[in-house]
Amino acid sequence: MEIDLGKLPFDIDFHPSEQLVTAGLITGDLVLLLEVNAHSESCRAVRFISDGKAILSGSPDCSILATDVETGSVVARVENAHEAAINRLVNLTEATIATGDDNGCIKVWDTRQRSCCNTFNTHEEYISDMTFASDSMKLLATSGDGTLSVCNLRSNKVQTRSEFSEDELLSVVIMKNGRKVICGTQTGTLLLYSWGFFKDCSDRFVDLSPNSVDVLLKLDEDTIITGSENGLISLVGILPNRIIRPLAEHSEYPIEGLAFSHDRKHLGSISHDQTLKVS
Repeated sequence: MEIDLGKLPFDIDFHPSEQLVTAGLITGDLVLLLEVNAHSESCRAVRFISDGKAILSGSPDCSILATDVETGSVVARVENAHEAAINRLVNLTEATIATGDDNGCIKVWDTRQRSCCNTFNTHEEYISDMTFASDSMKLLATSGDGTLSVCNLRSNKVQTRSEFSEDELLSVVIMKNGRKVICGTQTGTLLLYSWGFFKDCSDRFVDLSPNSVDVLLKLDEDTIITGSENGLISLVGILPNRIIRPLAEHSEYPIEGLAFSHDRKHLGSISHDQTLKVS
């Protein structure tokens, strides 16, 4: 299935229990079967929360908005949630989420109290991606400043930060049953970090792509799906590092987002070609 969104999409997420998908557009609109005018500027980050009853979205207008899935009405809005444009949003626990902005600041929010729990001024450049290790309560983030950070949500401290890499880090996933962290970069190399040893990468996959790896989506403990600047979506094995096969493409336009449906039977992708593909 291919849907012409008509405008550039920035993020994608599937409903946690139903066959619904949402996308955030450059116009500030949310698309979910119905269209909601959510933000005055672009809608860069979207996630379903509250068991799929609401969609949370973040924007360069620095606001966070909760929208009711059934009615499209505003449930809550936090103005000036960040001092800079909100770029990423990730679910943590049932009642907490994290947001990252263009200045490298990460905030943790209680969605029930609608309040900020903690702030981590971790990076010097934009937060490009985040992922959460629920067993250890650690939030990992990549940044345009070329570093990977680990925030401990139990102690509310930045636990560690990697040395500067040679280029921007754009995406991150945790694999190998928590033993490895994989980061996509601007030059197309995948950096592999061993858990607990985050100062420098333990391995590099340099033959993946000459184009930036903008998006990573974990399939299982040994394989990931990569979305690249050239529009190619590929299945990639980790340790041993190998390209298994191409999965899809978006006419040479950069991939902005990848996501699985709740039953993992469908893969959704969005791109600068202004389409949402579900395969």
